[in-house]
Amino acid sequence: MRVVVSGATGFLGRALVTRLARDGHEVVALVRSPRAAADKLGGGVGIVAMHDEAAVLSSMADTDAVVNLAGESVAGARWSNKRKQELRDSRIAVTRMLVEAARRVGSKVFVSASAVGYYGDTGDEARDESAPPGDDFLARLCVDWEAEASQAQAFGARVVLARFGVIMGRGGGALSTILRLFKSGVGGKLGDGRQWFSWVHMHDVCEIVAAALTDERYSGGINVTAPNPVTNLELTKTVGAVLGRPTMITTPKIALKLALGEAASAVLASQRVLPGKLRSLGYEFAFPELEGALREITEERHEGE
Repeated sequence: MRVVVSGATGFLGRALVTRLARDGHEVVALVRSPRAAADKLGGGVGIVAMHDEAAVLSSMADTDAVVNLAGESVAGARWSNKRKQELRDSRIAVTRMLVEAARRVGSKVFVSASAVGYYGDTGDEARDESAPPGDDFLARLCVDWEAEASQAQAFGARVVLARFGVIMGRGGGALSTILRLFKSGVGGKLGDGRQWFSWVHMHDVCEIVAAALTDERYSGGINVTAPNPVTNLELTKTVGAVLGRPTMITTPKIALKLALGEAASAVLASQRVLPGKLRSLGYEFAFPELEGALREITEERHEGE
């Protein structure tokens, strides 16, 4: 297949491009900085500047599928009105542009990133794809993001809305921050630690997205999460056990709210999200349990150092 990938130089994008190229797909990466992307992605991958509309349209000629991973990180900064608009534009405006480009060239598959934030704070209640969306900022952002991607159905494309949990892998993402804190001796639970944490190993993410490109049974919203979410306390204990580091420190909720404001909800929300559709499709997770996933990732990091 000829596959166009936006957000190709991000944490997930780099891993997915490598996976697709290994499988023999022709991959074209839409990026903000072609020179930097060439260093990150290496040879064998077509690289096109996303801001060059003519080049994007030309690169998408004869494209079978689009994988849309573009979007600024929601973590790490306060959500001012300006920042909220940046988060929306980096998702919705880019998705709108890609849908229009896909329409012009007749792409048959449109896989678009979303997130488990779609469900809002679920407390202790488990949610699968049959559950309604939440009503906080992230939930509304995901709803609007998915609605924009779903416009591709109007010209006959099969649309897959990948609601990612927290992706755990080597070389980036939330896990790198978590491991760094624990190795520095300041790792610990957030608040009371009772909030649920829906995670997924990078290997499974790449397998699922690759399957979504070719398997026509994949359609609509799909929770890309491991089948066994954990509480923040369980996450803390498991990371501590795998690294052999103490887990005594607690970061109070109030401290996070003072530091991050509304953005604190991104790390304090309880999201117990289950991969109902993937189970019904018969997908077999390589890493269904957190401890096994963490041990594979940290052992790999150690061997590569």
